Amino acid sequence: MDQKKIELMKELTDVEGVPGFEDRIYNVMKTRISSFSEKIETDNLGSLVGKVGNGQKKVLLAGHLDEVGFIISHITKDGFLKFRALGGWWGHVMLSQRVKVLTKKGDLTGVIGSKAPHVLKPEERKKVLEIDKMFIDIGAGNREEAESFGVQVGDPVAAVCPFEVLPNEKILLARNWDNRAGCYVALRVMEELKGKSLPNTLYSGATVQEEVGLRGAETLAHTINPDIAFATDVGVATDTPGMGGEEGKLSLGDGPILGFLDRSMVPHRKLRDFVVETAKAKNIPYQLELMSGGATDGGKFHLAHQGVPTMVISVPSRYIHSHVSLVHFDDLENAVKLLVHVISSLDTSTVDHIKGLS
Repeated sequence: MDQKKIELMKELTDVEGVPGFEDRIYNVMKTRISSFSEKIETDNLGSLVGKVGNGQKKVLLAGHLDEVGFIISHITKDGFLKFRALGGWWGHVMLSQRVKVLTKKGDLTGVIGSKAPHVLKPEERKKVLEIDKMFIDIGAGNREEAESFGVQVGDPVAAVCPFEVLPNEKILLARNWDNRAGCYVALRVMEELKGKSLPNTLYSGATVQEEVGLRGAETLAHTINPDIAFATDVGVATDTPGMGGEEGKLSLGDGPILGFLDRSMVPHRKLRDFVVETAKAKNIPYQLELMSGGATDGGKFHLAHQGVPTMVISVPSRYIHSHVSLVHFDDLENAVKLLVHVISSLDTSTVDHIKGLS
C-alpha cells in the first residue's frame, strides 16, 4: 500500500476532536487542505473547506471532524470524574476502557471504572450500566488532587486507540473512523483534482459537531451555498456474526456505500441515479444502504437555502461509536475514485438538469 496514504490516515486518526473541541483535528485538516488549495473558507463554528476549480456551479464535499467522546460534568470529593456523553454511546462498550482527559495543563490518562465480576449481583449482570452511573479514574485521591492535575468541569475526554494496520494490511484500525474516514476521502479527492480542469468549483473539507446534531453541516451549507452537496461518512458494516439479515450485508472490501435512505434524508433522485450510473460506467464497486436510524450531515446540507441536491457516500466500518473501529483500504480508495469521477462530470448543464432547471 501507498505509505503516504497510510501516514495521512495515521495523522488524521491519532489526534483528538470530540464535538465542540475539534481544535486539534481542525489544525491537521487546515494544514493538509492548504497543500491542495490556496483558499480556505470557514463558518463561525469551525467547519472548513478548501477551494479547487473556478467553474460556475459550486459542489460541496465534506466529512465531519468530530468523533464521539465525553465531557467532564463533576469531580467527586474522592477525585473521581463524572461525565456526560458527546454523541451516541452504548454502555456495554465503555467500561474498563482507557480514555484521555484533555486539560489546559496537558492530557491525562484515565480509565472508565467497573466492578470486578466477583462482586456483581445477579441482577447487575443482566443490565447495561447507564452512563450517569459511570466514572473516570485518573488516580487522584481527592477532588483537590484531581484539580491540581488540571482537571476542570467542562474538559473534553477522548477514547484511546492508536491507528494500526492489521495483519491483513488492507484492514485498518482506529478509534475514530467515524468520521476521519470522511476527512480522508475529502482530502484525497482534493489531491486527485488539484490542478485539473474542473467544470465546477469544489469546496472540500469537513464540518464540526455532527455527532451532536449535524450543527456544522447547517452553518457550512449556508456559508458555501452549494448547487450540489456530498456528505462522506461511514456506514455500519453488517458482515460480522450476529449482524445482517434479509436485506443483505454491508461488507468491508465490497465498495463504498451509497445512502438511499436515513433518518435525516431521502437523497435527491436525479443525483442518486447520476452517481449510480457513474459507478456502473466506471466499474467501481458499491453497496446500497437504507437505514431507519442514524443521520448524516446530508440531512442539513439538503435543506440549506432553497434546497440542495445531496448524496451520502460512505465506507462500511465495524464497531463504530466505541473505542475501536475497522475499515478497508479499498473502500476508502473506491470512494475517492467514485467522487472524483462524479465531481469531474458535474458541468453546468448536468447540474441544471439535476436541479430541474433544464
